[in-house]
Amino acid sequence: MEVEHMKGGLRSRSYNLGFKRIKVREENGEEEEPLSPMARMFHQPESNIYIVVIVGYKRLIDPDVYKTNLTKTFLKHPRFSCLQVADEKSGGEVKWVKTNVDINQHVKVPMVDPYMASPDKFVEDYVANLSKTRMSMSLPMWDFHILNLKTSDAESTVVVRVHHSLADGTSLMALLLSCSDALPSFPAMKKKPISRGAGWFPIWFWKSWSVLLLMWNTLVDMDVDVAFTPRRIVRRTFSLDDVKLVKTATHTTVNDVVLAMTQAGLSRYLNRKYGQAKSDGEARESCENNLPNNIRLTATLFINLRTSPGIYALEEMVKKNSKAEWGNKIGYVLYPFKIELKDNPLDYIRDAKAKIDRKKATLEAKFRLFLAKVFVRFYPTKLAKFPSTTMWFSNVAGPQEPISILGNQVAFIAPSIYGQPVALTIHVVSYVNKMSMVLSVDEDIIADPYQLCDDLEEALKLIKNCVIGQGVIDN
Repeated sequence: MEVEHMKGGLRSRSYNLGFKRIKVREENGEEEEPLSPMARMFHQPESNIYIVVIVGYKRLIDPDVYKTNLTKTFLKHPRFSCLQVADEKSGGEVKWVKTNVDINQHVKVPMVDPYMASPDKFVEDYVANLSKTRMSMSLPMWDFHILNLKTSDAESTVVVRVHHSLADGTSLMALLLSCSDALPSFPAMKKKPISRGAGWFPIWFWKSWSVLLLMWNTLVDMDVDVAFTPRRIVRRTFSLDDVKLVKTATHTTVNDVVLAMTQAGLSRYLNRKYGQAKSDGEARESCENNLPNNIRLTATLFINLRTSPGIYALEEMVKKNSKAEWGNKIGYVLYPFKIELKDNPLDYIRDAKAKIDRKKATLEAKFRLFLAKVFVRFYPTKLAKFPSTTMWFSNVAGPQEPISILGNQVAFIAPSIYGQPVALTIHVVSYVNKMSMVLSVDEDIIADPYQLCDDLEEALKLIKNCVIGQGVIDN
């Protein structure tokens, strides 16, 4: 039910939101904006997803100052002061509706024992317990949790939680980083020039072949669940210089190296699991191949589809129709991980490069985004969901120099999610000279995520040592 009132230049409406009546206010008679198809998709039962960003700081947080800074920054963005409500006048269409925000309802400061024995475990358990909860739609769907507790790599930790309908991880990270003292720099996106030969015929042939290849790969790749369970979110930090060493030596990209690490690490992890199964739970030598033939895991690999990716000043971020392209501007491709032990670790790099280059020669990411929009609009209950895959994967480049967010110097940034319909999600993010792999796992399926982290770390060591032993590789 909805009741509308007019007073002065303001329009006030009352909505029924579940069992609770709420009042919202709209200024200047501005029309309420409906949720985008992707935002509505993140409310589907199979993909009711929350973004979690764990930020480690280099000193303790003053909660009052932090709240003040949030009010001056985050709350300037309209999405963080809007409710998501069904408009009965529009057939139940869900819209963004402006509301007043009480910052104290969104910033949580739990009491913690600064002398506890295992502070790292406490923070990890805190996030795991958070993943058991959902947010009420009677408030804007975001909150901050300040944990003034010294851990092994930070003096304090803030856990940012935002429902995925508000934005994707790229938008949220960009907004967080726009709250820094100065806009950070990021690695430049470089495109390698392609030699097409000289003369009219080679150019004509190249363009025609590229179009045919694009159509064929797109058609082939388009031929083609766990419930809302608690998640354990863990991370492992690597040297970004080691990753870049492999990238340079193999003439590939950081993304290629990370995908190769993931394939090699998963292969080591599953090989050990199969070995334990063969020996009634006892560990077997990792060098022994215990894997069945032809194991393949399929990952949903998320792609940023923004036309002008980058970090913008806060004033630009909060503008309507901003160049920052706020929202869920993501597509995805299905990426196969073949699980096998390779004699030469560099073969994982070659496999990753070949697969990702093929994906680049398709319109799969954009086409899947188009299909998602169609399904959400016309078939919201049956087809509006992500494809059934084994895992999700995302890779984001972070700042190249140390930054401060909301007045506090950052020690690390670790983005992740919960509510996803897969048992394993890996987010990769860089910060200064480090790279973190953040795993969100269903512990009923992956009971030892630290072992998987060890295997990912060992995979990078094996690949790096092979590069050093063989030198630069000729492709």
